[in-house]
Amino acid sequence: MGGVGASAAVKLLLDTQIWIQAEIEPHKLSRSIRRDLEKSGNELYLSPVSIWEASYIERRGQWRAKRGFSEWLATVMADAQYLEAPFTFEVGREAAGIRLPQSDAGDVFLAATARVFNLTLVTADKQLLGCPWLKTLGGD
Repeated sequence: MGGVGASAAVKLLLDTQIWIQAEIEPHKLSRSIRRDLEKSGNELYLSPVSIWEASYIERRGQWRAKRGFSEWLATVMADAQYLEAPFTFEVGREAAGIRLPQSDAGDVFLAATARVFNLTLVTADKQLLGCPWLKTLGGD
């Protein structure tokens, strides 16, 4: 999909991988995603599901927080301007109806969150980018 437009502010929900990458290696994000994340009018949302998922990924050794996950998270949350996209009953209800070919709970909950709160999901996940019922933003 590329950039989300030159003028209109957009509400963006970061998926877990995009969020981690934006925090530790932003230069590895696509130019269009970096531009949209840095655009002053855009609102950046984060789900508690991503915090749980990031902790799980870190525990499994797929990436390492330099000073431990809890300290990394505290620093990120203190410095960042993320708005909370809460995990609500309505999100759970929406998630119950989502079927993905290669389903993972994090993907389902983030997709449901995006739909319930009318957010654009920023992701590199091809499966999610291919969902016609989900507003997404991917890289170039």
